Amino acid sequence: MAQLSDSIEHFIKELMTEDAHVELRRNELAQHFGCAPSQINYVLATRFSVDHGYIIESRRGGGGYVRIVRMQTRGEPNFLDALLNRVGNSVDEETANAIISNLFERKMITGREAALMRSAVSRNALALPISAKDVLRAAVFRNMLEQVFKNLEEDKRNDV
Repeated sequence: MAQLSDSIEHFIKELMTEDAHVELRRNELAQHFGCAPSQINYVLATRFSVDHGYIIESRRGGGGYVRIVRMQTRGEPNFLDALLNRVGNSVDEETANAIISNLFERKMITGREAALMRSAVSRNALALPISAKDVLRAAVFRNMLEQVFKNLEEDKRNDV
């Protein structure tokens, strides 16, 4: 099943190479890959979430579609806002790591910065009960995200 999910993800990303968004019909995509539409839903939910830098818009019904929009990064405050909203007051380690990977893939942070961020939000770094870990992780992670965007803005000003 992972191989099918990887193929669907790759196919959608190939469609998005020249554009920041793509519109698809879930049933047609499922038919193309010979799978159930629920498999398409799974890929969209796990590989094209806000954590990974995408927004999914959908309309159901006969003329329904799924629009996948790649969130803008630099100069786009909505991206930071979306990430901060996703983190909220509590975030689990898996979600934080997905966001960190997305920032690294977009070259917004270096590999070393990603490793530092992962270690700061890891379950081993937070010696607290699980519910308290997620709250503390969110507070620490929100501060790190805000700093990443401040650094990017500062770098942008220095490049001019």
